[in-house]
Amino acid sequence: MASFERASPALKETLLRIYNAEKPIEVDHHLYEFGSVEYYIKSSASEPFTYLSISTPLLSQGVFLSCRLSPCTLKMIREISSDVLDIVEPPTDGYQLTLRLDFSKLPHNKESLKVITEVSSVQAVILSSQLKKLLQNVNSWDISQGMYKPIKLIYHPREPFYVIRQPQKIVAVFPMRFKDHSDVIIATSFFQELMDVGSSGKWSKIPPCNWSPIPPPELRGEPFEDLSTNGGFVSFDISSHHVEGKRLDKTVWSLLNFYGYVKHHVKCTRGFIQRRMRRRMDSLVQVLEKSMIEDNGEIKNVKGKSGWKKVKKWMRLTSKSKMMKRRYHDFTKKIKGIRFRRRWLTIACLSSSMGYTKLRKH
Repeated sequence: MASFERASPALKETLLRIYNAEKPIEVDHHLYEFGSVEYYIKSSASEPFTYLSISTPLLSQGVFLSCRLSPCTLKMIREISSDVLDIVEPPTDGYQLTLRLDFSKLPHNKESLKVITEVSSVQAVILSSQLKKLLQNVNSWDISQGMYKPIKLIYHPREPFYVIRQPQKIVAVFPMRFKDHSDVIIATSFFQELMDVGSSGKWSKIPPCNWSPIPPPELRGEPFEDLSTNGGFVSFDISSHHVEGKRLDKTVWSLLNFYGYVKHHVKCTRGFIQRRMRRRMDSLVQVLEKSMIEDNGEIKNVKGKSGWKKVKKWMRLTSKSKMMKRRYHDFTKKIKGIRFRRRWLTIACLSSSMGYTKLRKH
């Protein structure tokens, strides 16, 4: 299940357990989360430090970037708490970042919970900083020529999205792909609801949402395989007031988790529909179980586990008998039609009331 909180719930719980322990404890634990995210927490009873290593897919612009984090990202991580955490160089093999945490410097009050929560959201800081940097560093040559070339961003290999810088806004476009046709129907209905809600006055401050079954004009010229979808294209118009102050982090995090949120909604909706269908089926079975079935002049109740099998068998027999009656009725109609046509084709024996005289030769 995808987690849409910035702080990882499992990582936060583990760090709080280490922090609240009366004495240093041994911890050697791996955590795996949605989106190929991995955490490795190591703590020793003989050492006051806790080591946290993080491996996460990095946001890239069309191609995969190097595994090393940018200086801007490392600076944002250090700003969480310079007293509690320190970045270890080089990181543990197989991870992009390794932090050394000293919980002994944390005060035992609400501030400690805040710091641990921010440490648990390091993965969100990494992705958000990358998207912020890509949004700010747009190719100046394209802008000078009046062309706003779409920036293709890849977080998951099969889920790229595009960001287009325009004079008064930023447009984020998400090509939507689904495996099952039923998921396409659920998602399409959800996108139309987003459009209706966004156009209402109550939600006028949120980025307007648009959905189209065909690619928007801004993506003209992009590779065909990136534009071949079965769920259409969802776009959000982000203006300047959506990225002011604290809104910037919230907007960036919402864009990064849009694919996961749609999948979560489709999965929950499909499960809800299936539960409703099962409840409806159970209610129909209960009605049939309470009813009486007449068989060979005897009255029998349908009960127990075999009741549903008997009901299905009875429904099959009933449907077959109705089909036989219908076929017999059609057959008799055809026979009557044939007889009717033969009656009209038979030559009738006509009799005349007038007599006639036989002519003789003279």
